[in-house]
Amino acid sequence: MNSIKFLEQVNQYHLLSKESITALLSICTEEKYHKNDLLLESGSMARYYYFIKSGLVGYYTIDEEGSSIYKIFFEENSFVASTAAIIKNEPSDFNIIALEDCSVIQYPVKAYRELLEKHHDLALFHIHYLEKNWVVKKEPLEVSLKFENAKQRYLLLLENQSLYKRLKQHQIASYLGITPTQLSRIKKEINR
Repeated sequence: MNSIKFLEQVNQYHLLSKESITALLSICTEEKYHKNDLLLESGSMARYYYFIKSGLVGYYTIDEEGSSIYKIFFEENSFVASTAAIIKNEPSDFNIIALEDCSVIQYPVKAYRELLEKHHDLALFHIHYLEKNWVVKKEPLEVSLKFENAKQRYLLLLENQSLYKRLKQHQIASYLGITPTQLSRIKKEINR
């Protein structure tokens, strides 16, 4: 298992000791998921944390009409999990789906949480990761949803061209909370 990028990402949040690295890698496996495979199905317990080595993953729920509502997308070198479900020890409200063929490093929730209790530096990595990604990054997204219109959010998404080019139009529309027809209108308006 090539874990270089994985460890580089972990160490960006907090440097781990050799002992902690060895312990963490001992619970990791490399897995492949094909496009449209579910890494986690809504209503199931979250059993793993994931690190995306290659591919694109979406995090979505299903509305009353049966449509997919995308909350966020994860590209390479991202950590993915149903964090709220893990913390609450409840079934996930979200699906995690491979939007492309993916290679991931996955590690079991139970074993990882046991390591957090034994390895202070690993616990600090986890805290710093949560703070940055579930507080600092998430807050502007929530403000954006409340105060910006779909066109403004679309323009923000356009700034991340590597992600934008990988998404289907219905996924973008879902993420923005609009219909594909509304998305077409926004795109025409911008391209005038």
